[in-house]
Amino acid sequence: MLLFTSIPKTEEATPAELDLLLQEIAAGNRAALEALYRHTRPAVYGFALSILKNAHDAEDVLHDCYVAVWQAAGYRTQGKPMAWLMTITRNLCLQLLRQRQKTADLPEEDWEPCLREPMSITPEDRLVLAACMERLSDEERQIVALHAVSGFKHREIAALLQLPLSTVLSKYRRALKKLKEYLQ
Repeated sequence: MLLFTSIPKTEEATPAELDLLLQEIAAGNRAALEALYRHTRPAVYGFALSILKNAHDAEDVLHDCYVAVWQAAGYRTQGKPMAWLMTITRNLCLQLLRQRQKTADLPEEDWEPCLREPMSITPEDRLVLAACMERLSDEERQIVALHAVSGFKHREIAALLQLPLSTVLSKYRRALKKLKEYLQ
């Protein structure tokens, strides 16, 4: 099994680059899998964390996702590579939740790995933000995390969560309004 601990800092990749990596993975190229991991880890981990609310479970799903990618890259149909990865991630999260039948609170420090770049906010502000995020519903928290942290468009979030676009937009606006109220 491939260990991902030595992979350097995350980089952005275009959908076309991700498509090429998936083609290389389908051909058995392990370096392409490492590159895909490096490019997509924050989004996959952040999404898993927003669903599972447990850093260890999210890490397990993260690795299981790339094992599934390795095994299924040759069977992938055309489409957006990140949407395919997020669908795998969501399915693995739901499978894990069904198996373990549990939910857990997400400690503030577990949000750290899903951030793309270090933010210039103080630890106190980070604690306040984490407390505010905890006051949102699970769905609102997922939508905010996917949009603000992982950089997904609302249309992509709607597809991932299997919700109408209008619902995602209204829940996102409502969540931002709640966060603003909590922060005042």
